[in-house]
Amino acid sequence: MATRKKNPSLEQALNDLENLVAQLEQGQLPLEESLKVFEEGIQLCQEARNTLLKAEQRVQILMGKNGDHLQEDFVAHDDPTL
Repeated sequence: MATRKKNPSLEQALNDLENLVAQLEQGQLPLEESLKVFEEGIQLCQEARNTLLKAEQRVQILMGKNGDHLQEDFVAHDDPTL
């Protein structure tokens, strides 16, 4: 299993996730290694989801209620449950 950087870009997270899925689909990993790869995949999914939620929030701020650009500051919420 390759070491990956903390908080990768969305594209890197998706690429890493595809690689992990391919490893699991081959069925050649021992059980413990499979569990580690699966756990890493879950973490990547959560990080990607957080990135997408933050992007959605930024778009909503920029568009405003009537599609007008607002001058509101973006506040990132680093909630691990998202």
